[in-house]
Amino acid sequence: MTTAPAQAGWRFKQPSVIPGFGLTLGFSLVYLTLIILIPLAGLVWRSASLGWVDFWRIVTADRTLKALEISFGTALIAAAVNVVFGTIVAWVLVRYKFPGRRVVDAMVDLPFALPTAVAGIALTTLYAPNGWLGSLLMPLGIKVAYTPLGIIIALVFVSLPFVVRTVEPIIEEIDKEVEEAAATLGASRFQTITRVLFPGLAPAIITGFALAFARGVGEYGSVIFIAGNLPKVTEIAPLLIVIRLEEFNYAAATAIAAVMLAISFAMLLVINLLQAWSRKRYG
Repeated sequence: MTTAPAQAGWRFKQPSVIPGFGLTLGFSLVYLTLIILIPLAGLVWRSASLGWVDFWRIVTADRTLKALEISFGTALIAAAVNVVFGTIVAWVLVRYKFPGRRVVDAMVDLPFALPTAVAGIALTTLYAPNGWLGSLLMPLGIKVAYTPLGIIIALVFVSLPFVVRTVEPIIEEIDKEVEEAAATLGASRFQTITRVLFPGLAPAIITGFALAFARGVGEYGSVIFIAGNLPKVTEIAPLLIVIRLEEFNYAAATAIAAVMLAISFAMLLVINLLQAWSRKRYG
């Protein structure tokens, strides 16, 4: 015998494991306010207290502009490099079975577990002019350590997992039959990559790029050892902020940090818009 609600076609909504919307939303807002909004508001407030003239003088100084250029420029290059090679690494780990695959897969996550300072010391040891790899590159006229190239290599190392782990699950969802069908219809490998595989991977690739870029902009520990920290040559913005703090010049430190925050937010906003466009176009 059916009950009246069942006869009327009513459906009882299964309760969620997590508590109701009001409670979870309130907790989320409080958490984000304490962890993110209050520190950022303090940064903006401290910078605003300088006044426009002093703020502009600090952020337009030659040393500051060059440090920002090095930080954002090297982070962009490293993220672009990882988009290419990180996608290839993810493809190999998903599509091929080979001896030592688990070891390679574990090595991808090594930058997550390894302290960045240790990574910086190891990279400096390898790429210094008298290091194992640096001594081989010096006769070719390639100097890595204490140059912007060394910064890029350090950022590539620390940000590679963000691309690999973002793209990897999407590759796993692509059936091999899709590639076989494209080949059967006469598509070349290049056409299969650009017209069949890339549309599905584009949103994940853009996300991986954004994560790698954000990681590179704020990186400190792995860079300061291999960079050499020469003002206007290899000095990154996070290091300049630390220098200003050690000089008790908190105003200059917060001004530089505020500029980094604004530029990072603008670039990530553009990347998110590109990601939404790619999902709309290829989704």
